[in-house]
Amino acid sequence: MAFLKLYARRTLWLVLIGLGALVSQSSLALESDQVDDSFNLKMKPHTLHLGNTADGTGVLGTHFNGSMLGIDTLPNFSSYFYFPGLSVTPFGAAPQFTWQYSMVGRSPVGTRDHGDGDDALVTRVRAPIVPVIIDLRNFDGSPRFFTRADGVKVRMILDPTPYISNVLASPIFSPTNYSSSSRRTQYTDAVQRAEFYNTAGAGWHTVLVPVVTAPRTMVLIRGTYSFNVDAATGQLRYVLVNESVFASALFPSTPTDVTTVMGAAEVSGDVKATDLSTFLFANTFLFDPADGSCCVLGYHTYDVEPGDASNGWRERHYVMNYASWISPGLFGGGFSDITALSHELSEAFNDPFVNNSTPIWVGPNGLCQNNLEVGDVLEGLPNATIPTLMNGYTYHPQNEALVQWFAGITPSSAIGGAYSYPDTSVLTSAAVSTGLDCATPFTAKR
Repeated sequence: MAFLKLYARRTLWLVLIGLGALVSQSSLALESDQVDDSFNLKMKPHTLHLGNTADGTGVLGTHFNGSMLGIDTLPNFSSYFYFPGLSVTPFGAAPQFTWQYSMVGRSPVGTRDHGDGDDALVTRVRAPIVPVIIDLRNFDGSPRFFTRADGVKVRMILDPTPYISNVLASPIFSPTNYSSSSRRTQYTDAVQRAEFYNTAGAGWHTVLVPVVTAPRTMVLIRGTYSFNVDAATGQLRYVLVNESVFASALFPSTPTDVTTVMGAAEVSGDVKATDLSTFLFANTFLFDPADGSCCVLGYHTYDVEPGDASNGWRERHYVMNYASWISPGLFGGGFSDITALSHELSEAFNDPFVNNSTPIWVGPNGLCQNNLEVGDVLEGLPNATIPTLMNGYTYHPQNEALVQWFAGITPSSAIGGAYSYPDTSVLTSAAVSTGLDCATPFTAKR
C-alpha cells in the first residue's frame, strides 16, 4: 500500500494515553510487555457547544454522477454540496465553496417513483469478512506461551472466529427496523437512507452481502506489542500493537505479495476490488510508536493495485476496513461488540476513497477535522452508541453524523430535519465552518 493511502486512512481513536502508562511497574510477576489489570481502558470524551453556522447555510447538490471513471472498484456515486470554508492542503489553506464527494451505492436520484418492491433499485455489495488471528511470538520467532499460576502453559493467540456468528446476527448484516426505511434493513443502509430520505424512493437500498472467508493469521514478534491476560485462564484479553508494524503485516507491498494478510486475501480471490471487505480482529488495538498514544480500534482505507487487460487497464481500488470485536467492559461509554465495525463501515459508505474533504469542523467531542468522517464527529461521547437488541444480544452500533451536518444545511434536508442517526437527538444543529484555529467561524471575503 502506498504511503499516501496509509497517511489518508481514517481511524477510530477512543483513548489517548501514553503507552508507558500501560505497563505497570508495581508487580514483579508481570512480564515487561504485560498490561496490568489495574489499568482500565476508559474514554475521556470532550464536548463543545456549537453555535449557528457562519456566513449563511450550506446547500446540498441536486446533480449526481455515476461511478468514478477509470477505477475498478465497488459501486459508487458522486455529488457535491456548497458551503463556504477553507480547503487545507500541504501547501496551505485557501477558500473553497463547492465540495465534491463520493459514496458507496448508486445515485438516489430518479428513484422516488418506484415502490419498495422494485428490486432494480437495490445495490448489493459483496462484503467479505476475513477473520484475522493474532499469533504472538517471542523475540526469536518461536510461539509464545503464558504460564498460569498452576504451571499450565497457554498459547498466546487471539482468535476472532468465535464472534463471527454474533457479527452476522448484528444489525450490520441482519435487517432490523429503522425509521428511515419502510422495510427492515441493515444499519449502514439505514444511515445512508436517512441522509437522502427526501431524495430517494422507498426502494432505494444499498445492501451488504456477507461472505465469511477462511481465517488468516498475523504473526507479531515480541517488542511490537503489549498484552493483557486473564491470569486464571491464561487467555489473552486484548493486544496493543505497534501501528506501523500492524500496517506492514496487513497491506501488500506488491500486487503479488502473499506474505501479508490482505495481499494473500487479494491473490486468492477471497476479496475483490468490487467488494467492501472487513478484516475482523478480536480485541486488537493499535498504538502510535512515535509518541505511544493509544488506542486505535479500527480504520478504513483502500489498497490500490494496477489493472490489466482483463479489466480494461483500470486501477483496482480494494475498499476495506480493519475493525476489532470489542469485548464488554474494556471501554466505557457503551463502546462494545460492533461499535468499531459500525463506525468504520458507515464511514466507508460515506467516504470510500478517503478523499471527501469538507470545510474545517469541530465536533461536540472537540475533534477538529476537515473530512467527511461521519463517525469521528461523535466518537467518545456518552451517547455515541445506540443499544440495539437483536437475536437475544444487545449490540452497540455507533450513532453517525449525516452529510447535512458537514454541509452546514439549515434546516437539515435529512430525515426529520436530523443531523445524526439512528439517534437524531445527538446532533441538533449543523457544523460551523471554521478557520485554521478550529475556533473562529470562517467568513468568505465579499
